[in-house]
Amino acid sequence: MALRSSSSSTHMHRRTQEQLLLEYLRRLENRREGRKAVRINISSLMPANRREHHIRAATNSFEGLVSELMGQLFELKNMDIFFIYKSEAHTRVEDTVQKVKFLFSDDPLFDEKDRSEAEFVTWYDVETGYDDLIKMVREMSDEGRTEKRPATRSNVRAALKARQEHGEPLSPEILGRAVKALQRTDLTSLVRRQFVCGVSRKLVPEPMFSELFISIMDLRETMMPGINLTSNRWLFQYLTESLDKRVLSLLSKTDRFSITGDISFNVNVTTLMSPEFMAFDDGISAARRGSMVLELQKIDIFADLGAFLFVREFCQEKGYRICLDGLTYQNMSMINRARLGVDYVKVMWNPELVDGGSEMKKKLRDLVKDAGRTHVILARCDNREAVDFGRSVGISLFQGHFIEHLIAEDERRRQLLKLKHRIERGTA
Repeated sequence: MALRSSSSSTHMHRRTQEQLLLEYLRRLENRREGRKAVRINISSLMPANRREHHIRAATNSFEGLVSELMGQLFELKNMDIFFIYKSEAHTRVEDTVQKVKFLFSDDPLFDEKDRSEAEFVTWYDVETGYDDLIKMVREMSDEGRTEKRPATRSNVRAALKARQEHGEPLSPEILGRAVKALQRTDLTSLVRRQFVCGVSRKLVPEPMFSELFISIMDLRETMMPGINLTSNRWLFQYLTESLDKRVLSLLSKTDRFSITGDISFNVNVTTLMSPEFMAFDDGISAARRGSMVLELQKIDIFADLGAFLFVREFCQEKGYRICLDGLTYQNMSMINRARLGVDYVKVMWNPELVDGGSEMKKKLRDLVKDAGRTHVILARCDNREAVDFGRSVGISLFQGHFIEHLIAEDERRRQLLKLKHRIERGTA
């Protein structure tokens, strides 16, 4: 657990972290032997990966080491994480850093291994580099005191330009209006459906279930045009949780929202622990529960693994299936599907997988075999290359625009066949 200031000001809280880090280092001056440190540069990631739940997931990874008094954690003003620890814990710290990297492995920073190692993680030897470390942290602390500058005409112009390009920031007032609007707006026209299918060698799709989702872009254009929904990580998280509850409401009203076949939908861990989900669960039959797949994002699962394990056990006992969504090849290799207890893992297609050659293919084939070929979904398949590659490594379930194209073609083929039979029978 990171040291936190009692100040109500976010600016003061973040600056205090640097001051506390400096004080902590000064207390170590005469007992710095065997001390090391690591800085995880969250600030080097793209903005979409620097939201509050991302930071919480990263800091929670160090909770065991902190509770065992093996080190102290600090959250810097730029969202970087600084951990000072005893050298005997170094192996555990390395493992923890790898887990944190796993959480962010879909960031473009990790496309180049050498660059990601240098930019995402910085290691320090407190014992031998103490003076340099003190100087660096002192400079960070001093920056906090001068960070707030009066607005100038150029600053105002820059802020206005950013606002015009990216939209009005999401504020508590706008969020309040949006949540109220969500409660009374019929969202059925915004619901999109995309199938997860098996695909034969002749490219004939066999639907297994369909994912229901509401496009954030469509929602923005319909209800909040000109608002940058992701500008505030806390508020956006609250918005998605509110949206979860509206989707549950839609699914419970079968008279207004017709669904056929097995379905999946994205949901937050916190939503699965909410009264709204309990009410939803009470209102549906056991058979219907068995037809539903709950899709959870990896960052949401690892932000609070204990909460996830609780809801996973509860939901699976009820008959729901669980899908771990948002994996890449890199982080697929870092999880064990069976041990995590999920029914499916969804991996994002990337054309670069083909460029990896036979070695990449063998690694993926082994990963798919370990996870179970009927438990791995290859998503974002926009062309035949994705399906052909997926089949070559043993994947049997696919999702994406190309799969929707195959479904449409198969339906057109069936209609033509029916018409042909009717003509042959003379009933057309």
